[in-house]
Amino acid sequence: MKKFILFIRLYWVRILITVVLISLFIGAIVFLVYGMSNYLSLEPWSRKQIAGQMAMMIPMFFFAQLFTIPFYFAMHYYFIQGGNLGKIDIQKAKVNVKWDEVIGLEEAKKEAWELVKLLKDRALLKSVGGKIIKGTIMLGPPGCGKTYLAKAIASECGLPLLPAVGSEFVGMFVGQGTARMKSLFKQARALAKMEGGCIIFIDEIDSFARPRGADTGFGGRLDMNATINQFLTEMDGLRNTENNIVVIAATNVEEHELDPAIMRAGRFDRKIHVRRPNLKEREQIFKLYLSKLKYAPSININVLARKTVNFSPAEIESMVREAGLICRRNGRDTINMKDLSDAYERVAFGLKSNVIMSDKEKLWTAYHETGHAFLYYMIHPTDDVMKATIIPRRGALGYVFARSEEERHSGDYNLLISEIKVCIAGYVAEKIKFGHTSDGVGSDFDKAMKLAQSMVWTLGMGPSGIIGSHNPAYLSEETKTKLNEDTQQILQTCLKEVEDLLRKNWEAVEHFAEQLYKKEELDYDEIEAVFNKFGIQRAKNKLSIDEESNLS
Repeated sequence: MKKFILFIRLYWVRILITVVLISLFIGAIVFLVYGMSNYLSLEPWSRKQIAGQMAMMIPMFFFAQLFTIPFYFAMHYYFIQGGNLGKIDIQKAKVNVKWDEVIGLEEAKKEAWELVKLLKDRALLKSVGGKIIKGTIMLGPPGCGKTYLAKAIASECGLPLLPAVGSEFVGMFVGQGTARMKSLFKQARALAKMEGGCIIFIDEIDSFARPRGADTGFGGRLDMNATINQFLTEMDGLRNTENNIVVIAATNVEEHELDPAIMRAGRFDRKIHVRRPNLKEREQIFKLYLSKLKYAPSININVLARKTVNFSPAEIESMVREAGLICRRNGRDTINMKDLSDAYERVAFGLKSNVIMSDKEKLWTAYHETGHAFLYYMIHPTDDVMKATIIPRRGALGYVFARSEEERHSGDYNLLISEIKVCIAGYVAEKIKFGHTSDGVGSDFDKAMKLAQSMVWTLGMGPSGIIGSHNPAYLSEETKTKLNEDTQQILQTCLKEVEDLLRKNWEAVEHFAEQLYKKEELDYDEIEAVFNKFGIQRAKNKLSIDEESNLS
């Protein structure tokens, strides 16, 4: 019975139209039957006159319906039912994600749990003023579990979930977004009355919730403004009369990129920041996804978690799934560490390219990557080199993969200087070996220049001691010249120190480059063996892979 009432509430317009059309059809049949009896009683000349008029009117009537009926239903679809959004299947929107199944989001879960308690405990709600938090927005990078957390909130509260995507409110016709917004909240109200509550989840809300602005002349900006206004109106309407509807939104953009009116108090009162998982959370995520597959006991999950710094849960899932495919492709049913290593490269760097390099290009690339690897190993305070390769991937002819032993949230002077040295080490290695350099150093110089400029122009780390975050528009030519000189001085000092370091260890550089050229890839153990052979020590404060294993 409840489903029938909900159907009537949602589709009463369609039902009314259908009843009217059926009534008209039946009335037309009655009219024809009654008219035919009168028609036969008329004089022959009257019947001929009426027959001629009907012969003209009936085709015109049916011809008009060919245009009127499709046009009417098209307009009804776009402007009354809200287009595709009007077709949301409420029954399928219900989810069953247990709260304990949400892992890797401990901080976000703590904030979300308060909302869950208020939704579940009406007595607690009354004790804090009787008004629930009507809007909650989740902010964070993609693939970190915002949608999954919203499903868990709905499941834990026992409420149905109405899902929508922000792009569904951006339509081709003016007014379409507003109509779809009305349709969504209309369904939410009907569902809330039937189920005792409802959660609306709008993913990628930034699609329509960017700051309002003036129209550019084509009406699109005004339509988006109207969509935002309608959304705000619906949100405000919930505050006083509909305490059983909660709106949860998610976005990947920063808060300041959304319209200020949406973010003000009384609308989205709660902001949940969903961040990438830390070391402990990554271990939990690996355990979860590996538990669904058969894997070797020798796999060290702690090492995997340390290797995947800054990975999102979605990337970890993709990595484990890819490892399973690699395992099956090789005719095995048990995932090992090599499968996971290969899967990591597939996720992080992409497929191996079909680019075929000449021997000269391979040798040149080998020396370039050797320069990067040496500086990572010898001077970088946090990152340790895990792999060097000259197999092309994603447009790069080679790369050195280095990772930090833990997440970095800030950097000091020494870290920034070491980053610059690592960047220009490829350039130095090429120049020492071949006497000149290639165009492969362009991206390295670009990164090094940005780091040096940031140190001088923004962070107050220049040799001259000039401090402040500077805007060139407000500086004298003399100050700009001095800042540019500071930037170049940092680069030149780093260049000289890198050159001295590589020349001092050139025998080892030559051997490393030859091994890389010959094997095309050097893994951690092979890299470690080369440095040990020449008695080269890694930078202080960095853990070896064996030391990391012992931590687990």
